Amino acid sequence: MSTSRRSFLRCAGSAAGTAAFARLAGTSAFAQSAPDYKALVCIFLFGGNDSHNMVIPQEAGALALYRAARRGLALPDNNTQVTAISTRAGVPYAFNSGLNAIAPLWADGRLAVVANVGVLAAPTTRAQYVARSVPLPTNLFSHSDQVQAKQAGDPYGSGAGGTGWAGRIADAVNGLNGQARFPAAFSMSGNALITTGTTIQSASLYPGFDLTAAGMNSWPASSAAARAQALQEVLAFDNGLTLVQAANTVRRDALALNTMLRSTGTATPLATTFPGTNLGRQLQQVANIIRLRASTGMQRQVFFASLGGFDTHSNQSWAHWDLLRQVGDAMRALYDATAEMGLADKVTTFTETDFGRTLESNGSGSDHGWGGHQLVLGGAVRGGDLFGKFPDLTLGGADDANARGVLIPTTSLDQYGATLARWFGVAPEAMTQVFPNIGRFATPDVGFMA
Repeated sequence: MSTSRRSFLRCAGSAAGTAAFARLAGTSAFAQSAPDYKALVCIFLFGGNDSHNMVIPQEAGALALYRAARRGLALPDNNTQVTAISTRAGVPYAFNSGLNAIAPLWADGRLAVVANVGVLAAPTTRAQYVARSVPLPTNLFSHSDQVQAKQAGDPYGSGAGGTGWAGRIADAVNGLNGQARFPAAFSMSGNALITTGTTIQSASLYPGFDLTAAGMNSWPASSAAARAQALQEVLAFDNGLTLVQAANTVRRDALALNTMLRSTGTATPLATTFPGTNLGRQLQQVANIIRLRASTGMQRQVFFASLGGFDTHSNQSWAHWDLLRQVGDAMRALYDATAEMGLADKVTTFTETDFGRTLESNGSGSDHGWGGHQLVLGGAVRGGDLFGKFPDLTLGGADDANARGVLIPTTSLDQYGATLARWFGVAPEAMTQVFPNIGRFATPDVGFMA
């Protein structure tokens, strides 16, 4: 056996995430169709997406305020055009043309915008923020703290017991998965807090990474088979050492998972073509795992994917357009793949980010802000509309925490997540277990899901 230490650690870390997979090899004993299958797919935009240049107001008064604050950063510019959309009430907006791949899904009623979302400890006005008369999130403009808060679903970043809100959603509905032991949560971008639950199985994978043990491809085939059998016997042997047994369990489960994932390569391939970007590959892996639902017996799963580069303090224009192009192209491919599988209304993809950015330009970019707009895509989305309250874009105005357009969120992360959780099947009485802070907000459901 020639499995290297590095290969072992990579297999173990990638396969295990925060928990071993139990007995994947026995999955077929309880395999069943999943008529009520649902999945949530989070795309995290690391760095702080400038959503002011993702969704642009077109009504005359708001557009004038936008241009005055953004100055040379205002769109359209020499590099980036905009694509006109309007809400169901006829209010005009525009998408950054980087999102042209998914823009048609707005008119189809599959794509929605949730306005000015952010981490809040309680509903907050400008006067309350200035006077510090309400509790405020910890370290509002720190990347690491706000990534933690956004993924934990906790304004203080560390009060959720080391779990993430998507993981807690999966915990709350895991009874729907019956006796299935396949992971209910996957990260395609390394270990992620958001998919960590208390009881669910969670896994971390890297697209294209093969979990097959090194040295198993020898010739002739009988030799390779003998090696594989020997490895299985070694992994199954109980030597009485707890640490070794735990490592062997992780490796054995990784090999079983790998067999299942590789089986998607023998099935009829999806006609949908995914972009060759890192995010495209992550979402293609998501689609491949969703295809296994009938053989795994899973009915509820959550997924995490990510794209970095959104900390656009300078030279933002073309770079931001290209990042949004990668997001739009990958989101469209996943939507088309779910439609191909007959699951367009069963899979909902949504964005998150560290924080929004300042409405005021710093010259050629923008700085750390607070609230920002998010995209939600899927057949069950009440698309073609903007939900929540679009903020006042007056610098120093009612929704500005200072005078630079650091917009105080008008929709909390709790409300955003609770709306997705309700669609996913979380019971009202369980919602406070997922979002302990949700009771502070009068309207827990923002309404963008059917």
